[in-house]
Order: sequence, then C-alpha cells, then structure tokens
Amino acid sequence: MAETSSRVELSSVSPAIALGPLDGRYSAAVAPLVDYLSEAALNRDRTHVEVEWLIHLTSRSVLPGTAPLSDEQQGQLRDIVTSFDGNSVAELAEIENVTVHDVKAVEYFIGRRLADVGIEHLKAMVHFGCTSEDINNLSYAVGIKDAVQDVWLPAARQLVQQIAAMAEANRDVAMLSRTHGQPATPTTLGKELAVTAHRLQRQLSRIENTEFLGKINGATGTYAAHVAAVPSADWQDVAQSFVEGLGLTWNPLTTQIESHDWQAELYADVARFNRILHNFCTDVWSYISIGYFAQIPVAGATGSSTMPHKVNPIRFENAEANLEISNGLLDTLAATLVTSRWQRDLTDSSSQRNIGVAFGHSLLAISNVVKGLDRLSVAEPVLAADLNSNWEVLGEAIQMVMRAEAIAGVEGMDDPYERLKELTRGHRVNGQSMKEFVSGLGLSKDAERRLLQLTPATYTGIASTLVDHLK
Repeated sequence: MAETSSRVELSSVSPAIALGPLDGRYSAAVAPLVDYLSEAALNRDRTHVEVEWLIHLTSRSVLPGTAPLSDEQQGQLRDIVTSFDGNSVAELAEIENVTVHDVKAVEYFIGRRLADVGIEHLKAMVHFGCTSEDINNLSYAVGIKDAVQDVWLPAARQLVQQIAAMAEANRDVAMLSRTHGQPATPTTLGKELAVTAHRLQRQLSRIENTEFLGKINGATGTYAAHVAAVPSADWQDVAQSFVEGLGLTWNPLTTQIESHDWQAELYADVARFNRILHNFCTDVWSYISIGYFAQIPVAGATGSSTMPHKVNPIRFENAEANLEISNGLLDTLAATLVTSRWQRDLTDSSSQRNIGVAFGHSLLAISNVVKGLDRLSVAEPVLAADLNSNWEVLGEAIQMVMRAEAIAGVEGMDDPYERLKELTRGHRVNGQSMKEFVSGLGLSKDAERRLLQLTPATYTGIASTLVDHLK
C-alpha cells in the first residue's frame, strides 16, 4: 500500500491563501469591488446606516426629550464611518465572536464610541425600532448601488465605447456574412460590431435606470415597535425621508425583509448584458480562427508549452468562462431572492453574500474583453479574399432585380429564384461566370449595368450608414 505523502497544510500558511480566484489570481482586476461588496464593506455600510438613523431621529426630535445634535457631534458620528478601516473590521469580529450576531455587533461597535461624542446617554437610540433586516436591506442597497454606478457601469461603458469605436473605424470594411455557417449576403465589419454595441448599450440603459429600494419598518413591516414606543410620530414619513435620504427608493409595503424584487430585476439585466457579451466573444473567437482578425503578440508571452507559433485567443476564452460563472450566480440570486417563507426566512442572507462574486466574474470578463480587443488588428486582405471567393452571394441581388424587372413589364424574367438556385446552389461561381449569366438574362440596360458593376465587396447595401445609429 502506497504511503501517504506528507505536505504542508496550506490552510495554515500566513498570510492566508485565497480559496477563490477572485481573491487570488484575479484579485487586481476586481479589487475596486472590495470597497463596495465585500463583508468588510457591508459592515462599513451597516455602520453608515445605523449612524445616519441616529442622526435622522435626533434631527427630527422624533423621540420625546431628544434634540438635534450639534454639527460637531454629527461630524464625529460620521467619522466612525469615514475612518472605518482594518482595525474596525478586527474589532467588529471580536464583538461578533461574543454576540454571534453581525448586526448586533455593529450596534455595540457604535455604542462604544458615543461617550467620545458626548452622547453616551443616547446609546438606546442606536438601532432604535429596527430589526436586523432594516439595517441589512439598506446596507446592501447602498453597497450594490455604489458598486454598479462607480465600478461596474464605468467598466461596461468603456467596453461598449471601445466596440463602438471599432465599428466606426471599420464601417466601410466589407465582410462576408455567414448565416447557418454558410456564405451569405455581405455586410461590413463596422456594421456587425455596431450591432453588438447597440445591444449592449440597451442593457446599460436599463441598468442605469435601476431602482434601488429600501425599507425601515420593523420586524414584520408594521412599525409595531415604533408605534408602541412613540405613538405620536408619523413613522411612515420618518421612514420614507430616511430611506430617500440614503439615495434609495422607499418601499412602503414589505414583510420583515425588503422583497428584493429590484435586485432580481438588476441581476436579470446584468446577466443579459453578460450573455450578449458572451455571444460577442464566441463570434470574435471564430473570426480569429478564420483569420479575419490577427492577434498582436505580447512580447515574451507563450501561447503553447509545445507549439511556439501559437497566439491563442485566451482573453475571449477567459471572458466566456467568467461570464458563464457570473450568470450562474446572477440567475440563482434572481430566482432565490424574490422568495421568502411567510414573513421571513434566512435564505437571502447566505445568497446575498455572493453578490460581489457575481459582479466580480462579470467585471473580470469585461476587463479581459477590453484587453483582447486591444490586441486585435483587422486582416482586410483576408476579408477581401473571402468575398472574392464567394460570388454566388450575388444570387440574391440578381433574382431580386429580375423580380423588379418582371413587375416593370420586362419579358423573360420568369422564375428568377429557381434560375439562380440552379446556377448557385451547391456550386462555386466566379466573377466571370456570374457576369456572363447576368449578360444573358435580357435585363433592361440600367438593371444590367448595375448588376455588372456589383461585386461581393460592394454588395453591402447601406451597412456603412447603419453605424450612424450608434451616435
């Protein structure tokens, strides 16, 4: 029996080794999200919400016997948030080891600091009337909103602008289309790139208009504790003004949890963006494989451990994989978060801890596509040669001209489709044979002239003009 080899337990190595690639190999690409969607960021945002709730209650003198805090005191409270750092994270962890409750740990964390502000007597107002989900739903909404607006959207916009710029630069570069993988009516490279840019831009517009909802209405959404404690207050107005003051949209009707429908809507839109981008990656990969795009080698890079000639389209392959992982998580989040047993269960708690991972894989994919496109050059001679080898694609134009001629009363234009089908289906046709066919049709002089001047490279309709729709 083979002896088990001894090895160092990497789980005990210091500093800790990341289990997941986003925190290890790809950490640099997704680092900006740490400030918004990490556990530490969530605790900072919880602290932010708790502090602002205390300031809100005192500023409006909601509780009898309280008065607005001074500007200095408000500033000192907000300093708890702006100075939130690694030491804060460690202290919260120590507190949570005792409370075994993350939100309660935040309440105690803030309470420890009230004496320095001169308001230790208001310790009971920290977390006043709140259930944990009042703080959590608002903290997640603030973090997700900022992550989308400050990190993900700028990266996505940069990519779409890059594709749009490529579309403009290549608007007149004729290219053979392929429908069902077979030669089809020519287009331009710019127009095809514009299609992708337009599709992605529509999704960005939807994401830019996302509503980020929040609530702060107690254990079952009834303000029961609020009314029991201070029946004279207009708690709906207090809640609405507070939620809107955080830059969110107030949700007036909830159970213990904010229903998360807005999250499902957002994740569906991001996933759709990802799917369109995935389609683009597979198309670019295919164009590289047939030589339409040439890849600019990176100095010193290795494409294959055994085949030195290779320059692999790894950026697009990496993006495909990460888009698929992102969508797997986004789809799961969207399906899971809209359901909750009766007034509350905790399935959303574990699920939402993966929001950063979902956006991280999408952000990593976007980064890879941007880098991949930067290393591409258009092989125009290859595109031109492909067009010149497929004169049969003019069959569509010829039979449509024949139909128009027949309608205009020109004789001998019967069965145009069938005649072109007999000439071109399953056959390779060169320019000379196509011109001879056109010359023998008996077309009007103007129609014959137009067709004889036509080549696969010029049979692109208004493809070039269509790029203008991106402006």
